[in-house]
Amino acid sequence: MSNFPVIVLDFETSGLSPQYGDRAIEIGAVRIENSMVIDRFQSVMNPGFRISSFIEAYTGITNDMLKAAPPCEEVMEQFAEFIGDHPLVAHNASFDRRFLDAELAVIGKARKSDMACSMLAARRVYPNAPNHQLGTLVRYCGIYSDGTFHRALADAAMTGQLWISMSDEIKNSYGINQVPFDLMRKLSKITRSKAPVYLEKIASEQS
Repeated sequence: MSNFPVIVLDFETSGLSPQYGDRAIEIGAVRIENSMVIDRFQSVMNPGFRISSFIEAYTGITNDMLKAAPPCEEVMEQFAEFIGDHPLVAHNASFDRRFLDAELAVIGKARKSDMACSMLAARRVYPNAPNHQLGTLVRYCGIYSDGTFHRALADAAMTGQLWISMSDEIKNSYGINQVPFDLMRKLSKITRSKAPVYLEKIASEQS
C-alpha cells in the first residue's frame, strides 16, 4: 500500500435513517499508513434520546452507557479533526457516509474527503467469496478477529485489515507496485467483468 494514509471508519447508530431523526451512537476509526494501523479513534456518543432495546441488544451499547457519554456534537468535533482531509473507507460506505455527513452538518461542517466502499471493492478483488459481508470476508481472508462485531472500533479495525489484505492481493496477483486509494475506489465502481482488464492495464502502466 506504500505511504497512502486512509481513515477506515464505522458508525453504530440508533437506526437506519438520519433523515428520519436517527443519530450516531458510536464512532470507531483506524488510520492506516504503510499497511499498518498507526492511530485509532473511538467514542460512544449521546444522541439526546433513548435507543431501542433492539439496538441495545444488537450493539451491546446500553442507554446507561449513552447517558454517561459526551454528546454527538462534542465527539464529532474531535472526529472531524481526526479525519482531516484524508481519504475515507467504510464497509457498506453508503450507510456510514449518510451518518457522517448528517452528523458533520449538525456542527456546521462538511466532509472534505472522498469515500470508498470496501464491500464494493471486495466484490472485485474476492469475487469467489461466499458473500461480501464483513464477517464472511474476515473469515475468508483469514483476518484475526476476537469475535466482536457491531462495535465501531472492532468493525473499523477489521475493515482496515481487509483493506490491507485487498491491496496485497492486487499487488501479488497483478504485479502492481502501488495500490493508492483512487485505484481501489475506481475498482469498486467498475463491473466485475472489467475488473481484471482494469488491473492489467494499471500493471502495464507501472512496469
